Amino acid sequence: MIIAGFGWASGGIATRAAFDEGVGAWTMIAIRALIAAVLVGLVMLARRMPRPSMTVVRFGLVQSVFNLTIPYVLFTFAYDEASVGFVALFAALIPMATATFAHFMLPDEPLSVRKLAALFVSFGGVAYLLLSGDSGLSDGGRPLLAAGLAFTAVGSIGYAAAFAKRNAGTYHPLTITGLQFGLSSVWLVVAMLAIDGTPTDLTATGWYLIVVMGVFATFMPFLIYFWLLERISATDASLVGYIVPLIALFGGLVLLDEQLQTGIVIGGVLVFAGLVLADQQSRHEIRSKAAKLQPGRYRG
Repeated sequence: MIIAGFGWASGGIATRAAFDEGVGAWTMIAIRALIAAVLVGLVMLARRMPRPSMTVVRFGLVQSVFNLTIPYVLFTFAYDEASVGFVALFAALIPMATATFAHFMLPDEPLSVRKLAALFVSFGGVAYLLLSGDSGLSDGGRPLLAAGLAFTAVGSIGYAAAFAKRNAGTYHPLTITGLQFGLSSVWLVVAMLAIDGTPTDLTATGWYLIVVMGVFATFMPFLIYFWLLERISATDASLVGYIVPLIALFGGLVLLDEQLQTGIVIGGVLVFAGLVLADQQSRHEIRSKAAKLQPGRYRG
């Protein structure tokens, strides 16, 4: 989980560093997705994964739009307006967004009173962060724009996650991942060529940062996460969500000279308090369901 956390956190750090190198947003998004698509495709070939049915392809198409294209595009542009730590606080809200969409899309996952309280605590942290005007950048940045982009990306991922839960058991996670990257890379490359043009003037550092995004911040964490899901519960695997924002925050401070401002500290504490409260409630619900299935094994 720590390795996956470092991988996902490195994405925001590499993105801000790539902007400093003059790399266009669409260029880094498209090539990052293309690298990951090729690598996932090779893994699927090595494992001799069966050809997906048209039903799975249609599901992969929905996921490629809401779980990859929209979040990647919006988060990338958000990193150009605020610090890595600032954006990472919004990324930490993904489990809360998933729970909210699940309440409406999954009849067996309603929002409890405790989860609602956790939601209000986390959004209180977001509200404080926005009211403070802090972005974590020395030049001020545009925190409201960054927040709007990041929050929309979080909502898109939350919808995709609830949609995936509703269709769980009808697909292999690796197949869906391959479809997401494969389909997204097609239209993202077209967008790159139309907006940024052919990436012929990138520096060696720019290429290095894009490779870091594609391999270490995209492909590797996804592969490790699926490996984890085969060995531990999804609830335990979700703990990586606590690791990523912390690594991103400190990575931005050390590597990018970003600032640890009051709004980010207090807002971050409230966001994480809400996440912990929601996580405890989720684990309690899981234990309760398990106890009903095996009453002699679990206690209170």
